Amino acid sequence: MTASPRIVLASTSRYRAGLLRRLLTDFEQAAPDTDETPLPGEAPAARALRLATAKAQAVAAGHEDSLVIGSDQVAELDGVILRKPGNAATAHAQLNASSGRIVHFHTALCLLDTRHGSEQTHVDVTRVRFRALGNAEIERYVAREQPLDCAGSFKCEGLGISLFEEIDNRDPSALIGLPLIALARMLRQAGVAVP
Repeated sequence: MTASPRIVLASTSRYRAGLLRRLLTDFEQAAPDTDETPLPGEAPAARALRLATAKAQAVAAGHEDSLVIGSDQVAELDGVILRKPGNAATAHAQLNASSGRIVHFHTALCLLDTRHGSEQTHVDVTRVRFRALGNAEIERYVAREQPLDCAGSFKCEGLGISLFEEIDNRDPSALIGLPLIALARMLRQAGVAVP
């Protein structure tokens, strides 16, 4: 009987690890050493896919006989990329800019099988329509949830859901940062029993 491959999440994100635990109990996490500098003229979906693949490839180099999962998310408002805010003032500015508008979240996934070098990729697009948000609402939200490490400055799995009019996507887990429907399909294709 062939041994099951190790599964490695090429991320130290607690959000992605929490999502992956919904599918698997036994996996490792490894920090990818990747340059995330945007390329000139690069579309948001292309950037997300390039970075997801680069993360998987960076971690795969040290993990033989493994399935390595790379993921990246790019938030876009009218063609402008919304990065992780890092501080409350930037989070407030991002949410103010998103108020009453649609933000697109491009969440890319790469599953690299180091046993034979095969690669599966997927990009999920989520459209989030924000409610018209007042300054006091934004201040309360940022103070309460501290979404400083989240692209777009919210946590949809928490209080951030109250900021929206609607979410349009094929996979609700993609908005949190790891498209589990696509990942489950990829893992099954790689021979992992899910469920």
